[in-house]
Amino acid sequence: MIRIKVTNKNNIIKKVTVTGHAMYDDYGKDIVCAAVSATYLCTINAILRIEPNTINITNNTVEVIEENKITNELLHNMIKCLSELERQYPKNIKLNKEEI
Repeated sequence: MIRIKVTNKNNIIKKVTVTGHAMYDDYGKDIVCAAVSATYLCTINAILRIEPNTINITNNTVEVIEENKITNELLHNMIKCLSELERQYPKNIKLNKEEI
């Protein structure tokens, strides 16, 4: 199962961690993993291109180091897309939101 943990503070995303494997199909053939990876990487690449100094990436975690409207909107869009994938594949994706 892919586990996504989102940490928010006052509707501002502070951190997103993505771990695991969907186990929908074999490695290299898993459309659920591919969809999550594409959504995640597309968002991170957009942030790095538009607002490169706002995030720090380590392992499977993106941490916001400088709050910014564009970064926050892109991350919220990513979470909306991942939530839709979770709705479609509840046995393969679990998204948890934590308010700090």
